[in-house]
Amino acid sequence: MLADCAATIIDADAISRATTAVGGAAIASIAAQFGQQAINSDGAMDRNAMRSRVFANPDARKQLEAIIHPLVSVEVERQAAQAQASKCRLLVFDIPLLVESKRWRQQLEKILVVDCDEALQISRVVQRSSWTPEAVHKVVAQQASRAERLAAADLVIYNQNLTLTELAGQVQQMALRITL
Repeated sequence: MLADCAATIIDADAISRATTAVGGAAIASIAAQFGQQAINSDGAMDRNAMRSRVFANPDARKQLEAIIHPLVSVEVERQAAQAQASKCRLLVFDIPLLVESKRWRQQLEKILVVDCDEALQISRVVQRSSWTPEAVHKVVAQQASRAERLAAADLVIYNQNLTLTELAGQVQQMALRITL
């Protein structure tokens, strides 16, 4: 919806997934660190196996992040420089672990949090990703709390029971306030 408001979106999660896809820049290091069992038969990181591993072992999570995060940072910076060179009016960084990382805040003018209660958040992930509610709870438990995300926010869109049309209206209003 922000892209519909002429924003340039830099999606850190998509960049991260690309580094762990077939031929991705992180594959060789992941195989070296975690063994070939971390790579599936097509040559991409086995996301399910690694998700189980890193959520059971904080050290494994740190090791995986140490491989992926620097690669993501380089690509985010490259895309940001490209967007700034093209004189984009609104540059949006979609950073899933923004609050947890602490390193991004000083680089951003505003932080927007799209918020809903945890039960709806879990329900949406179950529906979107076909995970079990238990698996989603484990992931959510290792992330910043809702209160921490809201405390970090400069702008909040409450997406509890909005229709897509209502959500789009709020996004447009917010984008206008930022770009004026």
